[in-house]
Amino acid sequence: MPVPAPPEPPAAAAEGAVAAPVAKFVVTGGFGVGKTTLIGAVSEITPLRSETTMTQASTRTDHLTGVEGKTTTTTAMDFGRVTFTGPHPLKIYLFGTPGQERFHHVWKELAHGAVGTVVLVDTARLGDGFAPLDFAEELGIPFVIAVNEFTTAARRYPDGAVREALDLGPAVPLVRCDARNARSAATVLATLVAHALNPTNPAQPAGVPL
Repeated sequence: MPVPAPPEPPAAAAEGAVAAPVAKFVVTGGFGVGKTTLIGAVSEITPLRSETTMTQASTRTDHLTGVEGKTTTTTAMDFGRVTFTGPHPLKIYLFGTPGQERFHHVWKELAHGAVGTVVLVDTARLGDGFAPLDFAEELGIPFVIAVNEFTTAARRYPDGAVREALDLGPAVPLVRCDARNARSAATVLATLVAHALNPTNPAQPAGVPL
């Protein structure tokens, strides 16, 4: 199935135009992997964020290896919206999960009603992607792996090596991205749309129950 084109800047709706269907996607990943950045880059509205300044009190629970310069953290969720236009319009609501292990209990609540998941990983800290990947598999809905390459320190590995390290099946899409770039982030979402709508996909995008 062809991947939908990334969204163009929003335009005023024509009179009598049919409203685009709505879908909910979850963006998950390890601590500091770029979830807030990706949603902020692609959202057509000012994203809702729950970032707070990190303090000395969190150093015992939040491991900063690889993200030593990080000064803020998501404590509840991120929220954004993006609309795909064209012959098959689609409005997507994006919910970003907090990355720290101590907030994993809220992931399932954020995923309620979702039809697809983006699992964002960083090859410099690939081990942080296992818990989000397990979460995506447990949801039983389509997901894609997005390798965020926005840091110059990140080592570049072939797709096959990343798949082997994460033990990914051949049917799971893997896409490279720069979470800071709107078009790159939109391509990740377009890949997930195509994957979720693939009639041969065994994971039916019916939404995650309570």
